[in-house]
Amino acid sequence: MENIKSAANKFITVYNKDTPTSLKFIDVYLVYILISGILQFIYMLLAGTFPYNAFLAGFISTVGSFVFAVNLRIQTNAQNATSFKSISPERAFADFAVCSLLLHFCCVHFLG
Repeated sequence: MENIKSAANKFITVYNKDTPTSLKFIDVYLVYILISGILQFIYMLLAGTFPYNAFLAGFISTVGSFVFAVNLRIQTNAQNATSFKSISPERAFADFAVCSLLLHFCCVHFLG
């Protein structure tokens, strides 16, 4: 148990010291989307699947948003700059925004 606490403290210290603020904002968004998807799934298990299209649209929206945000985090991370030489952080954010708009348009259209 002491090893877990030590590892967690070291992780938090290094994360706070080495992670840029922009990536921390994306991480907070990722945690929010993850919790939102988990809560939607738990609600579906407890309340049932009567408006199944609504559950699918909401859950697909959270999963898609999570994937797009992870992609944004990977592309804007300075440690990955050599892998994404032709993609600037502004371009990565524009891709994220456009793809998110398309995803949410499809999800709203799926609702009926």
